[in-house]
Amino acid sequence: MVLVRASKWLSEEDFQELLKVANYIGRTGGSVSFEIDVDKAVSNGYTFEDVLNLVNDLQLEVEGSIEELKREFDKFRVSVDYDSLSGYVLFRVPLGVVGRIKDKLREIGARRLGVQNGLVVYRLPPYMLHTARMVVEASGLSIEDRQALTAKKELPFKPELVNVKLRDYQEEALAKWLENKGTGIIALPTGSGKTVIGVAAITKISERTLIVTYTKEQAVQWRETILKYTNTPSHMVGLLYSEEKRIAPITITTYQTGFRMIKEIAPQYSLLIVDEVHHLPADKFRFIAVHAVAPYRMGLSATPYREDGRHEELFPLLGGVVYYKTPGELAEQGYLARYVVYTVKTRLPPNEWKEYLELRTVFEKYAAGRTFEQLVDDASRGDKSAAEALRVHSKIRGILAKSKAKIEKAVEIARSELAKGGKIIVFTQYVEQAEELAKRLNAWLLTGETPGEERRRALEEFKSAKSGILVVTTVGDEGLDIPDANVGIIVSGTGSRRQFVQRLGRILRPKPGGGEARLYEIVLEKTSEEFQARKRKSTGLSDFS
Repeated sequence: MVLVRASKWLSEEDFQELLKVANYIGRTGGSVSFEIDVDKAVSNGYTFEDVLNLVNDLQLEVEGSIEELKREFDKFRVSVDYDSLSGYVLFRVPLGVVGRIKDKLREIGARRLGVQNGLVVYRLPPYMLHTARMVVEASGLSIEDRQALTAKKELPFKPELVNVKLRDYQEEALAKWLENKGTGIIALPTGSGKTVIGVAAITKISERTLIVTYTKEQAVQWRETILKYTNTPSHMVGLLYSEEKRIAPITITTYQTGFRMIKEIAPQYSLLIVDEVHHLPADKFRFIAVHAVAPYRMGLSATPYREDGRHEELFPLLGGVVYYKTPGELAEQGYLARYVVYTVKTRLPPNEWKEYLELRTVFEKYAAGRTFEQLVDDASRGDKSAAEALRVHSKIRGILAKSKAKIEKAVEIARSELAKGGKIIVFTQYVEQAEELAKRLNAWLLTGETPGEERRRALEEFKSAKSGILVVTTVGDEGLDIPDANVGIIVSGTGSRRQFVQRLGRILRPKPGGGEARLYEIVLEKTSEEFQARKRKSTGLSDFS
């Protein structure tokens, strides 16, 4: 028991504050006595240090053991540590108070590991750390955070925007994100300046930041944008990937390197920005967001939604979609080029049509009415008929994507647009198809196999040319700063909404004089491609208005 006495007059304010940490005993002679009540103090948010400061400030006399008092407070203290080997946060809760929070800790993903020295040890995914802290403090317990995991990690300078003024929708997007406590996903079309919004977020939060990009080219672009549009000293921005490994107050890494390094660097950052966030649900990459400690989180994407439905996994890791604009909306406001999407139909030649019909018959036999998703699920469990159906399905897609008819139609459209002085990007899914088109059209070629120096030269030459044709495989869908064009031709692809939006975005930068952008989608009549195009139109996914 610890008693405190006030031999001088206490104001009403001081008296009431003492009652938050102690019980009134009475007045003896000219002094007033109180007994420290640890349970009451903790319930009112006072720590051992707070009580000592109050005693000193009021110049109270103390009777009893201060060490004993500290031990009593320790019974209400939850310690938190980061284990860099496992990449998890460890909570150690005194046995006497574990009942207050055990159910709530379980609800947010904490796993009980056992009891050590009278403390119950829980393992918690780092992304839930700040939620766990609120749970602990709301239960009247205090946190001992020796590693300052939950402390602010301020930048050693005050970043400010320079050389840029945010557009109206960029301001709105940033405001919505801030209203959501600095969490959430911003979905805007390619070419709308998502990176600038991320940079502006850094200036608002002003804390150590980790940025995750899909490619190293994107990482370099982020660094250039930060240096161009803020007053950030260059040495404060580090690149962390295969060729460069420099950690700084603002560090930019790739998904691959981030996956390998996050357990080591997680405690250093308060703000996590994930570009092309639709990739994050992949098991390997979601590891980054799960093991990051950062309370502030921003996801950026042209299309965060995925056909497999796994975009829903993004929401607990980054927050929901807090802001969304379609290409059509921004085009109406003049921020992106007006555009038209043309669905150009052609037919399989007789030999390809015959093979297509034969394969469809085989596919329907093995599929037995199951959806594609059901086939994938059944095949993963060892169903041989499902596996065979998927093999045949892949062969069908190959016939459609690589059809000579599509190549001929693409060449015809490209030559016609080139004659009008157009800058044209031809999108394909296959390297062989891209190489054939580039050869026939005398075009620049970009594939995943194109060496870095040759890739940079092709992009630079296409950028400086008044007109011309650039043929790209999926390497051009994202991660590359492809120069502006006014015509896009989709020869083959995945058929996904995400890829369609990304390819459309490549031609949407505003044109001189308000010129119109044109996107041609080549589909084969009476095949699944025609069905996909029709489905996009019926659901509003063709014009995205």
